This record gives sequence, C-alpha cells and structure tokens, in this order.
Amino acid sequence: MSSSVCVFCGARSGHRAAYLDAARAVGAMLADEGWRLVYGAGDVGLMGECARAAQMAGGATFGVIPRHLVNSERGKADLTHLVVTETMHERKKIMFMNSDAILVMPGGAGTLDELLEILTWRQLGLHEKPVFLLNTEAYWTPLLQLLDHVIGEGFAPPDLRDFLTVLSDVPDLRMALRDALG
Repeated sequence: MSSSVCVFCGARSGHRAAYLDAARAVGAMLADEGWRLVYGAGDVGLMGECARAAQMAGGATFGVIPRHLVNSERGKADLTHLVVTETMHERKKIMFMNSDAILVMPGGAGTLDELLEILTWRQLGLHEKPVFLLNTEAYWTPLLQLLDHVIGEGFAPPDLRDFLTVLSDVPDLRMALRDALG
C-alpha cells in the first residue's frame, strides 16, 4: 500500500478563503501523489473540503469519527474506509496508527489537542513520524511563538521545535512530504 497522511484540521471553515483553498489543494495533492488521506471523517469545515477534493481527484480516504460526532460533523459515509469509534481518544489513536506522516492545518481546540498530543508523544519518544504544520496565512505563528516561549522558559527541550516542519504553502508541503515518504 502507498503511504498515508493523517490530516488534522478544523471542522469549521474559518474566516479566510485561503484556509478552504489550502484544504482543497491538500486533498488534491494527496490524491495526485497517490497518498491516502487519513482524517476525522467529517463532511464539514476544512476536513470536509480536504476529503471531497481528495475524492474528486481519485484519492483513497480513511475516515475515523466517534459515534457522538456522526451527526454534528456529518460523518462522511462515501469514504474508501470508515471507522466509527466510541471515544475521541480512540479516534486519534486509529488515525495515528494508520498514517505515515502527520499534517496539521488551521483548526480550533480539537486540532490544537491533536497537534499537542502528537508533539508530546514525539517528545516522549513514542514515535518518529514526521509532523508538518501548514501555516496558511501565518495562522500558526502565535502558537510557534508560544512553543518558543515554553522552550525558553525551560519547560520543554530545545528540540521540541525540531519535531515540526513548518510550511507556508502546499507546493512546499508536497516537496517535504515527498522527501519524508520516499
């Protein structure tokens, strides 16, 4: 099987068209490269746009959604593979276990939770999967500044930032994923 990329992103669209454009471009790029999209199985927000773009470009999709979100996130039933879990923790674990790389796009509290858990696992030596942060419209810059502050204040090792590859556009992301996935 070809490589799989886990995409963590918003169940909302945000206020800037660039976020939706990036989600569509990521979905199409993953399909174009033959990489399977692993994501939260919603049909709303950035995740819905990313999945629809991947599907329209002929890509494989693997969605994971907890039962309690099937209605509010409009669980996408026409995926290549769909898993319905009991909890959010199971969702994240299954998404992580079924991917070769992690991509984080703009999103809210859930996306932050996913990113920070993946970074924590990496810091603890529980994985070595590459983690990419798509910093569309400088969305993640305040978080990156906070991570620098956390490191500067001695609450995380300096290599915490090394666990993240920060990219500002999808063409650069494509090249970085090619390098990481072979």
